[in-house]
Amino acid sequence: MEEELIQRLESAVARLESLSIGSQSRDTDLDAVAASTDPSIIAFEEFLNEYVGKVSSAAAKIGGQVEEATSVLNDAFCVQKELLLNIKQTKKPDMVGLGEFLKPLNENLMKAISMTEGRRSDFFNHSKAVSESLTALAWIAYAGKDCGMSMPIAHVEESWQAAEFYNNKVLVEYRNKDSNHVEWARALKELYIPGLRNYVKSHYPLGPVWSATGSTVSAPTKAPAPPKAPAPPPPPPASLFTPESSQPSSSRPKEGMAAVFQEISSKPVTAGLRRVTDDMKTKNRADRAGFVSAGEKEVRASVPSVSKVGPPKFELQMGRKWVVENQIGKKDLLIDHCDSKQTVYIFGCKDSVLQIKGKVNNITVDKCTKVGVVFTDVVAACEIVNCNSVEVQCQGTAPTISVDNSAGCQLYLSKDSLEASITTAKSSEINVLVPASGPDNDLVEHALPQQYIHSYKNGQFVTTPVSHSGG
Repeated sequence: MEEELIQRLESAVARLESLSIGSQSRDTDLDAVAASTDPSIIAFEEFLNEYVGKVSSAAAKIGGQVEEATSVLNDAFCVQKELLLNIKQTKKPDMVGLGEFLKPLNENLMKAISMTEGRRSDFFNHSKAVSESLTALAWIAYAGKDCGMSMPIAHVEESWQAAEFYNNKVLVEYRNKDSNHVEWARALKELYIPGLRNYVKSHYPLGPVWSATGSTVSAPTKAPAPPKAPAPPPPPPASLFTPESSQPSSSRPKEGMAAVFQEISSKPVTAGLRRVTDDMKTKNRADRAGFVSAGEKEVRASVPSVSKVGPPKFELQMGRKWVVENQIGKKDLLIDHCDSKQTVYIFGCKDSVLQIKGKVNNITVDKCTKVGVVFTDVVAACEIVNCNSVEVQCQGTAPTISVDNSAGCQLYLSKDSLEASITTAKSSEINVLVPASGPDNDLVEHALPQQYIHSYKNGQFVTTPVSHSGG
């Protein structure tokens, strides 16, 4: 009797469990159907067909590595669509769970980056434009103002600014050679600006909206480490969902020589070292003078010291000098009311853009990184000193432009400023873009020489720039 009762109870429990599982499955199916018919998902599908389809069509005309890179881009956008669907059925995870959730997207980014590594191909700029632009898809990881990211719309714009440098190189290189490459580059820009930017602005201006009742994302469980095991390796390069500037240096994967030093530091310090005997010491060797040359002193003295970032400033001092200092990530700086007796001094800024409307006497850009300056007219000179990766655009006239101890400087000249005198010293990667003579007014890029040959002829030295041939 008792055995029969137990069997009946077990049978009833089994039926209840099957009913519960069936109910959960039906709820999941209903959630998936509701997510796929959401207006934001339908809009994303239309966005893919219009913009991604245009880039893929242009890449198919080129073929080869450009088509391969575009295929990775297409896969990344398809992955983002799946993530947007899953977000509507998933509770908001913590940072560890978010990294696991975005892992498929990050894998596509790593694949795009791998195509830019190794020996440079003829289509390096295409691949680099794709890999840099795909970081825009990280807008999906925005989790609030304290997450260390810019807001979704700003993040898309900033990511494209990094990719546009290489995309413009494609336009300049193929403008008069192959219209298919020009079509591809323009389609790539339209994909992000205005394509992705407008989509995010319309549907996710404050970031993704996670489900309140959906499933949870859990990070994969780690097996317990055996005794005396080495420290676990650093996390994979998840730069897609965590801005590079917000990652602590200890959590970033080591590359290049950093990886070599990391491998060395993981071994016993004295392993493989030979004992230094007295005859091997410098003071006892006849072939060594034992002094430091003046050249070495100069090299050491030239290394700049790391200084603390001061408070940001944006003010007019004594009615004569505009001071713009320590502005970080400001893309909308504007000096509107100025006159020809005033000067502008820009110091210690990073990832910012300043526009100067009107005529000023002098402009100085000092110790700035990734800064853009747009000005109308300058009476005396525009000076760029101790800078890295800056862009300066003259919309009017500038009699003199000087670049000193700087690297990666882009100068954009208008038709009225083509007679400007450009002086460079101890600088590299200086490119000047000037309007073309044709009716389309496209810009033509000219690289200024940074190496010279000095020859002794007729009692004096003659200096000529080094000319490079080839790709």
